[in-house]
Amino acid sequence: MTQPIIIEYYSDVLCVWAWIAQRRIDELNKVLADKIEVRYRYLDVFGDASHKIPTQWQEKGGFSGFAKHVQHSAQEYPDAPVNSLLWETVRPKSSANPHLVLKGLALTQGEDAGIEMALIIRKAFFIDAKEISQLDVLFELIAQAGFDVDSVKAALNDGTAMAALMADYQQAKAQSLKGSPTYIIDNGRQVLYGNVGYRVLLANIEEQLKSPSNEASWC
Repeated sequence: MTQPIIIEYYSDVLCVWAWIAQRRIDELNKVLADKIEVRYRYLDVFGDASHKIPTQWQEKGGFSGFAKHVQHSAQEYPDAPVNSLLWETVRPKSSANPHLVLKGLALTQGEDAGIEMALIIRKAFFIDAKEISQLDVLFELIAQAGFDVDSVKAALNDGTAMAALMADYQQAKAQSLKGSPTYIIDNGRQVLYGNVGYRVLLANIEEQLKSPSNEASWC
């Protein structure tokens, strides 16, 4: 049996473009099934959101300007709704806590659990305007989803979750990834970044599927 193409998928849970990309990832998994293996990774875009946004958007209205930008970005994507409170009154200080908790969950309860919970956390933020940088909010969401909160806390307490998160952050930095979302296909044979359309993603992955990774290059 042919080995699946590996897609290293880097994102930040607070990134609206990663929220929009969620449906494309879901569709790729559905259409290509066992031909691909998506490995979910996190990178630091909003690790210091409380400083980054008002600083970078100082000349464009600060948090309010960024809030309008997020609303405008999602406007064309009805399957990626965005609550009007985001960044106006609901202003998470950092994406690091949700990333950390998701790593702890994946380590203790499996990668599939981590993937499922990541979508739940994104929905809680973008649709329900939950302040997902707060640990008590995250632990409540985990409990509501039926996962074991105590094992996640143990992974945070002993540092294993932090080590896994730092590995993601450091790998993203080592590869000079520009931001969220980023798709690294087949060990770097193709790197796609930003608001990449579904058909473009599918075409690039199918091209890799047709071309063995050990095939000699003509150039």
